[in-house]
Amino acid sequence: MTTQTSPRPRLLVLRARHLFDGGGGPLRDDPAVVVDGGRIVSVGQGPAGVPDGADVVDLPGATLLPGLVDSHVHLAFDASTRPVTRLGERDDAAAYEAMCVAARAAAAGGVTTVRDLGDRGYLALRVRAAARGGDHTLPDIVAAGVPITTPGGHCHFLGETAAGAAELRAAVRARAERGVDVIKVMASGGHMTAGSRPELAQYSVDELRAVVEQAHGLGLRVTAHAHGTSAIVAAAEAGVDSLEHATFMTAESVDDIPEGLLDTIVARGIALSLTFGTLPVDGHAVPPSIATRMPRFIANATRMRAAGARIVIGTDAGIAPVKPHFVLRHAVPQLAPLGMGGAEALHAVTARAAEVIGLGHRKGRIAAGYDADILAVAGDPVAEPAAIHRLLAVYVRGVRLAADAGTGGQG
Repeated sequence: MTTQTSPRPRLLVLRARHLFDGGGGPLRDDPAVVVDGGRIVSVGQGPAGVPDGADVVDLPGATLLPGLVDSHVHLAFDASTRPVTRLGERDDAAAYEAMCVAARAAAAGGVTTVRDLGDRGYLALRVRAAARGGDHTLPDIVAAGVPITTPGGHCHFLGETAAGAAELRAAVRARAERGVDVIKVMASGGHMTAGSRPELAQYSVDELRAVVEQAHGLGLRVTAHAHGTSAIVAAAEAGVDSLEHATFMTAESVDDIPEGLLDTIVARGIALSLTFGTLPVDGHAVPPSIATRMPRFIANATRMRAAGARIVIGTDAGIAPVKPHFVLRHAVPQLAPLGMGGAEALHAVTARAAEVIGLGHRKGRIAAGYDADILAVAGDPVAEPAAIHRLLAVYVRGVRLAADAGTGGQG
């Protein structure tokens, strides 16, 4: 009896002019990144870093950097002018297909890992399964499933609501049984839900603490959608792992950050997933209610950074035409007003973001043992953050995407 074996795939080596490894340090020159299947096995330098018999891809003049990590997307929303209505018009089969299209656009645009923080019917878990099943056109997905919200509260139309500590604990357990990666709770109202006001809290500290205690007991992190100051304070006091938006919005303006709150956030290691990043689109703009508040948002974010808070970027991709699913690239040069240089901005959307979403052991770095999610861009994105848009190649788990793999590459 003879045993048939298939030949082992050859090692892949990517060579370029520079390497940004995700850690926030200076660029490394003349890198040779060795990839075996979907993993990075070594990072060498020059010809000496190339093993015998490997397939070599030379990218002269390029910088290699880790695939980007968006800590807050909605694959179920299609980045149209009516994302909620459009979702409501789709049955689950059509919604799933649209979510795959959105996910592929993200990957093609360099966003190789996303944290989906609100879908309908737990469809993001199906997209996650397809990615894990070998579809390399899809990014890796950390999925919250259906967010926890109050009856009639923000995003209640996604299908499930809960109020009171007992119901909230049960809601967390139900999501854990479904296999979610993270719990998303709507601590405040939001912009996309009629009758919901973003400046108002939806849950008390005790209710949010019930969510956190139940989730942590099941090994799950909790992230809280929180716009208004009272909701941010309550979520921080309850011990959430991260805060989405953290805009400190009022009905007419933006609050200053309360004295002592940043000390609490920094001491407890609560990450701030801030909603920066927009794509210029002819005929579309950021709503005036946001645009007029932007200087105050930036001022508060600058204070957060100065205090040493862990800032990552959760773009809210999918909610509007200016928020396509690959929009995270556009956040990188837009972080300069916060005082972030190129290296710090790139670190915030690679290694730091991977840590915040629970994948810091295998995403967000170009280093031995990490997943081979690698971008090549023309130029130096540390010295010139806009170079992030000059994508030459995108590798997702070691497989290079075709030039027409999605709509994101030229955004």
